[in-house]
Amino acid sequence: MSDDAARVVAVSRLFEVRETDRPGYLTAIDKRPVPGPVVVGELGVEGDQQVDHINHGGPDKAVYAYAAEDLARWAEQLGRELGPGMFGENLTTAGVDVTGAVIGERWAVGDGGLLLEVTMPRTPCYKFAHKMGEPRWIKRFNAEGRPGAYLRVLQPGPVAAGDRIEVGDRPAHGVTIGQTFLDPQPEMMAALRQAEAAGDVRLAPPLRERIQYLLEKAESE
Repeated sequence: MSDDAARVVAVSRLFEVRETDRPGYLTAIDKRPVPGPVVVGELGVEGDQQVDHINHGGPDKAVYAYAAEDLARWAEQLGRELGPGMFGENLTTAGVDVTGAVIGERWAVGDGGLLLEVTMPRTPCYKFAHKMGEPRWIKRFNAEGRPGAYLRVLQPGPVAAGDRIEVGDRPAHGVTIGQTFLDPQPEMMAALRQAEAAGDVRLAPPLRERIQYLLEKAESE
C-alpha cells in the first residue's frame, strides 16, 4: 500500500534537556527539527536522547510519530502555533493516518532502506503536560484520541524532511493505535493476543502487559 502524498514533514531530535517545576525532574521532550538526512538506528534518531529510560525510548519506542494534520487541529483548538516536534515527536508526518495505523504495520521511509513498524500509542505524562502549559492537558489529550504512534526500527536508514512514506504489511487483525489507546475493548485485545500467538505481530511488552491486565479484568467482571 502506498500513497504519494504520505511523507515526512520534519525530523526532530533533542534540543536541550530541561528542568521541570518539580525538583530533580528533568525532561528530554524538547525536540526540534534538524536538517537531514539523519540516521535512524535501533534506538531511534541519531543524536536524540531520553531521560526516563523506564517509560521512554528503547527498541519498541525508538521513534515517535505524530501527524501534522492532528497538530493543526490542536493548534486551532488551543489558538496557538504548534510546530513540528512540539509534542516531542521525532517524525512529523503528513498523509498518514497515524491514529488509524494498525499495530504491526510497516512504514518504508525514503529511499535509504529505513523500515519502521508501528508498536503502540503514546501515553501522555506529566512532563508533556508541563511543556504544554495547558490546563488539564493530559485529560484533554486523552479525550481527543489522537495519541500518535511509537515505532520500532526493523531496518536502519536515513530520514529527511520530504521523504516518502509507504505503508505496507498491514496485519489482518486490524486493531489500530486509536483502538488500543483510551478505551480498548476486550475483543480487540484478544485479537492482538491471538495475532501474536499466531506469529503475525510482535507486541511491545508494555502493550502485551496491558492486554493481559484488561483481559483478566474483563473475565472477572
